[in-house]
Amino acid sequence: MKQSRVEAFTDAIVAIIMTIMILEFKTPETPSWTGILADVPYLFAYVVSFFFMAVAWYNHHYLFALLNRITKRIYWVNNMWLLTMSMIPVATAWTGRYIFARGPEYFYLLVFFLWSLAFVWLSVEIRNVLRQSNPKAAEKIDQMATMRFMNGWKMPTFTLTLAIATYFFPPLCLVATLGELIYMGLNTNADADRVA
Repeated sequence: MKQSRVEAFTDAIVAIIMTIMILEFKTPETPSWTGILADVPYLFAYVVSFFFMAVAWYNHHYLFALLNRITKRIYWVNNMWLLTMSMIPVATAWTGRYIFARGPEYFYLLVFFLWSLAFVWLSVEIRNVLRQSNPKAAEKIDQMATMRFMNGWKMPTFTLTLAIATYFFPPLCLVATLGELIYMGLNTNADADRVA
């Protein structure tokens, strides 16, 4: 399968998912600032999720730029990654509407965790293909901040700690997610903006 087709398909799905999230934001019924202030929790959830997908897309692009062919397995694992990402608008809308409730925050954390597992799975599949054809590129995947964080003890520990903390203060789930995304966005590989 041509790599460009899978990349175009993935880009389209990610763009649609990002667009769907803003459609959940309703225009205030009043011209006063109080109308928009009532939606600040959703705006915060939207911003976190938007950057979640932006960082994810950037790292996905890096993975695919290192790759020289799409296997059937990579194609289907990529679809699993997109499936987990497609749940983000629902998690965002629910969390934004009930930011101080545990249920929506736990659902958001679950979606984030499932997405992380799918991303690690996709990264490992790509790395395994590259080990045969381009070992140096495979090493670059192991050096990615996302892989170092998610492919070890850090991600389960972070998720468990956050699950406990969310029980006591639910909005902490979004705040911690934002912090992790900032870290991931700032700590990309040195050649991340030079691969083609």
